Amino acid sequence: MEPILTEDASPVIDPQEAPDGSVLGKMIRDARKERGLTLEDAAKAAGIGRSTLSKIENNQTKPSFEIIRRLMQTLDLQTPQLFVQSAQSDISGRRDYTRHDQGERQETTTYQHELLCTELSSKRMLPYISTIVARDVSEFDSWVRHRGEEFMYVISGELTLYTEHYRPLPMKAGDSVYYDSGMGHGCVSTGTEDAKVLWVSLEL
Repeated sequence: MEPILTEDASPVIDPQEAPDGSVLGKMIRDARKERGLTLEDAAKAAGIGRSTLSKIENNQTKPSFEIIRRLMQTLDLQTPQLFVQSAQSDISGRRDYTRHDQGERQETTTYQHELLCTELSSKRMLPYISTIVARDVSEFDSWVRHRGEEFMYVISGELTLYTEHYRPLPMKAGDSVYYDSGMGHGCVSTGTEDAKVLWVSLEL
């Protein structure tokens, strides 16, 4: 399997220089117009509502980390972690929560993700619960890889974690693993039911 995600070649911005909502909104609006996209076109491509995109461009709402990620990919801008305030934030106390089964849904051909605590965009960790629907590595077009480190805890079921430099790792409920997410990886369910896992990705 070849890399599915590669490191962005754009220059890295210091987190202290990350733009606020108004700057981010203007950057998204300018990029959209440069590409000749209407609000409806860009919103549809990013998988969000037209009104949501309009509010983001006009700094009337604070988008989640995942929505920023989609917009950056749609408009070919720098990766979202470059625009996320992290440890340097002046905010000393922050809190976010997700009610049971109320996370933001995102599906791929191999995984069904439920993104957790998405109201806070200024964070480095991205927690989510995933159902592993893939049953064979051939279902992956290429290795999954992205910047940072990742923790995975198996909530239920059985799976095999395939990684670029190691032998396949069989795992079952209660097992956990921590790995460099820049290393090619992918999971497939091996039990009678699709495995469910908790993933926590750390953007570095």
